Amino acid sequence: MKSHGRKYLAARQQVPSRPHSIEEAVPLLQKVKFTKFDETVEIAVRLGVDPKHSDQMVRGTVVLPHGLGKSKKVLVIANADKQREATEAGADIVGGEELVDKINGGWTDFDAVVATPDMMRAVGKLGKVLGPRGLMPNPKTGTVTLDITKAVQEIKAGKVEFRVDKAGIVHAPVGKISFATESLVANTHALMDSIVKAKPAAAKGKYLKSVTLTSTMGPGVMIDTSHVDFLGKV
Repeated sequence: MKSHGRKYLAARQQVPSRPHSIEEAVPLLQKVKFTKFDETVEIAVRLGVDPKHSDQMVRGTVVLPHGLGKSKKVLVIANADKQREATEAGADIVGGEELVDKINGGWTDFDAVVATPDMMRAVGKLGKVLGPRGLMPNPKTGTVTLDITKAVQEIKAGKVEFRVDKAGIVHAPVGKISFATESLVANTHALMDSIVKAKPAAAKGKYLKSVTLTSTMGPGVMIDTSHVDFLGKV
């Protein structure tokens, strides 16, 4: 088992082993940063659900108020009538079924995919390619739609998709370590609010089992779930 480096261990020693409010955790994470690059700040939420049951699946989207620190490269697969709209909305790559063939050939130079409903018969062939990367268009996440402008603009503005994994954990980014503290706090609250609101009716017992905020290379900071907004409403 690979051991952590000296800088990581020094950073971890500065993090008290107790739960923190989001307002405490963000500046603490920024304080113990030791890398030279601009790390991504992520949250890991362990939920009291069983993803094996379809009625306990947790997934959704949220547009973070302060974005993610970089603009995603958006690909739109649409019919000819909607391709111009996609281009005007700011999509980076626009096309029809020829893009499906290109992706099937191994090309994956994009960060998000939006498709019109009439193109899904062709796009459905990409399940094995896009599915594992979390890029398969889906009506539930707003990426299969006729409102191409809205879909593209939301993704460009910092829209985040989240989905519980097989272990019952949601992993999602909330911004960059270089963000203003207030911006990271607001983004984290927005994401947690969306996860809490996505609680399935079939989920019983404690919903938020544990929440950890971390950066790419830094130590995790435990979040006190009693400080999470809207917790009392679920």
